[in-house]
Amino acid sequence: MDAINYARQAGYDCCLVDTAGRMQDNEPLMRQLAKLIKINEPDLTLFVGEALVGNEAVDQLTKFNNSLIDHGCKGVTENSSAINGIVLTKFDTIDDQVGAAVSMTYITGQPIVFVGVGQTYKDLKQLDAKSVVKALMR
Repeated sequence: MDAINYARQAGYDCCLVDTAGRMQDNEPLMRQLAKLIKINEPDLTLFVGEALVGNEAVDQLTKFNNSLIDHGCKGVTENSSAINGIVLTKFDTIDDQVGAAVSMTYITGQPIVFVGVGQTYKDLKQLDAKSVVKALMR
């Protein structure tokens, strides 16, 4: 809350809150995260996962989303996702193995807003849907 208030007072348009690896199976940490979301009412809640783990990322996302919902974070409608988007890191390492990325958007109904293709902020790119479709068709 202090960071958000500081950003607001300093005239920043954005405040990024990184929850430092909240494991979706750790109930106390997920409860704290849900409380953080409910109190601060962020414009966006993004799930960040590694693309290279494949279908494990789908399982992580599902448990993460369900845990937030179980702790009172709900979307606009009763059946909607508690997250607003997905960031997939290490996307440059998966070549044509993009099926998990497609499954993640299907399960949540939320877009992949960025993919990480390196180690810096400059390496966060928008997903090129045409290249994903091309990889699936190989």
